[in-house]
Amino acid sequence: MSRFSEPQHPVFRQLNASIGFDWRLGPYDVSLSRAHAAMLAQQGIIGTEDGEALQRALDLVEQELQDGTFPFEPDDEDVHMAIERRVIELAGPVGGKLHTARSRNDQVATDMALFTRAHAQAAADAIRTLMRALIEVAERHLDWPMPGYTHLQRAQPVYLSHHLLAYVWMLARDLERFAAVEAATARLPLGAGALAGVNFDTDRRRVARELGFGGVAENSIDAVSNRDFVLDYLAAAATCGTHLSRLGAEIVLWSSSEFGFAEVSDAWASGSSIMPQKKTPDAAELLRAKAPRIAGHLVALHGVMHALPLTYNKDMQEDKEHLFDAVDTLELCLAAATGMIEGIAFDRERLAAAASDEFPAATDVADLLVRRGMPFRESHGVIAGLVKRAVDSGRTLSQLTREELAEHSALLDDEYYTVLNGTTWLESKDSEGGTSQRRVREQLERARALL
Repeated sequence: MSRFSEPQHPVFRQLNASIGFDWRLGPYDVSLSRAHAAMLAQQGIIGTEDGEALQRALDLVEQELQDGTFPFEPDDEDVHMAIERRVIELAGPVGGKLHTARSRNDQVATDMALFTRAHAQAAADAIRTLMRALIEVAERHLDWPMPGYTHLQRAQPVYLSHHLLAYVWMLARDLERFAAVEAATARLPLGAGALAGVNFDTDRRRVARELGFGGVAENSIDAVSNRDFVLDYLAAAATCGTHLSRLGAEIVLWSSSEFGFAEVSDAWASGSSIMPQKKTPDAAELLRAKAPRIAGHLVALHGVMHALPLTYNKDMQEDKEHLFDAVDTLELCLAAATGMIEGIAFDRERLAAAASDEFPAATDVADLLVRRGMPFRESHGVIAGLVKRAVDSGRTLSQLTREELAEHSALLDDEYYTVLNGTTWLESKDSEGGTSQRRVREQLERARALL
C-alpha cells in the first residue's frame, strides 16, 4: 500500500534522488547500522537472533561496498534506502527491522557527521605532511637571503627560510580549525527519530560510544536540523584553500622569468601546445583557482540553510555535493602543494641579487636616525628625500656623497654606509618572530615541536 495514487514523475525522481552522489556515505551508513542493530538487540527491542541476522547481512553489504559489487538499483532513491533494501534481500523479512527506532533524518545526519569527522582528520593529516615539507625546505635554505615584499614591491630583505615558515604558521591555524570541526561532530544525532524522538527504550549513549561520539545531541529537533559541522568544515577548508592559493601564487611568480627565484620540478609543470620552450607551473596556478571553488561551496550551503524552518527539509540534501566536492578539492590541493614544495629548486644567486638592492634598507637607515634621537616620522622624511635624490640621479643610496647626506641631516655620518652593507640587514631583525637566523631557528624548533 502507498499514500500516493500515482507514480512519481520521472523528472521529479531525477531531482529528488541523491544516490548519484551520496553513495559515498555507504561505509558510514553500515557502521551506523551495525551499532544501531546491536543496540536494538541489547535493549530487547528486537530478538537476539534477529540482531545476529542483521549483522550477518551488514557484513555482506560492507564487503560488497568495499569490492564494488554492491547491486545498486535504478529505483534506489539514496544510499540509505539502497542498503536497507539489500539487507532485506540478504536477511529476509527480518531486514525490515533494521529501521526500527530511527528515521532517515537522524540517520543521514549521523552519516554526515561521521563523514565530516573522518575528512577533517584526513585534512589535518595532509596539512601536517605539508608543514613537514615546508619545514624541511626551510631548514635547507636557512641563510638564503631574498627580498620581502609589500604591495609586490621590494620592501625589506628576509631569509627564504623565514618566508617559507610563514606558511607553516598559517597551516598551524588550519589545524586548529579542523580540530574545531571534529569537536563540532561530537554529539550523536541518531536516536532523535524524524524530529521528536522515538517510541522505544533505546540506549543512545551506547551507540555514541561505539561510533566514537563524545555524547548525544541534547535536543531531537536540533539533532536532525543541524548542519553546523558541515559549514564548519567548509569554512575551515575555504581558509586552508586560501592559504594554498597564496602559496601557489608565489610559486607562479617565483617561477617566472622576471623573478627567476625558483623552478618547480618537471613532475609539477606543463608544456605548451605551440611554444616548445615553455614550462609552466600549472599545478601552482590551479592552487589559486581551486580556493574560490571551495569558498563558493561554503557560501552556497549558507544559502541553503539560511532562514530554513525547523526541522528537516529536503533542501538539506544539497549539503552533500558541496561537502563532497570541497573534501576532494582540498585533499587534492594539499597533496599537490606538498609535492611541489618537496621538488622545488631555488636559485640562490638570483635571490641574493634581488635581496641586495639597497633601497629596501631605507628603513634601517631611518632607524639609525631614530637611535640618535630623531623622531621616526621625521627620520622617515629625511630618508625619503635621500631615496628621491638617488633615484632622480640614477644612483644607489651608498653612492650619495657625505656632503649630500649632510644636506639632509647632520646626524648622518659614515655609519650610514655601514648600515647599507647588506650583511647587517637581516641579522639586525632580531626581535621575537623576526628574520634573524637566531629567531628563525627558534621558529623551526617550535614548528617541529608542534608536529
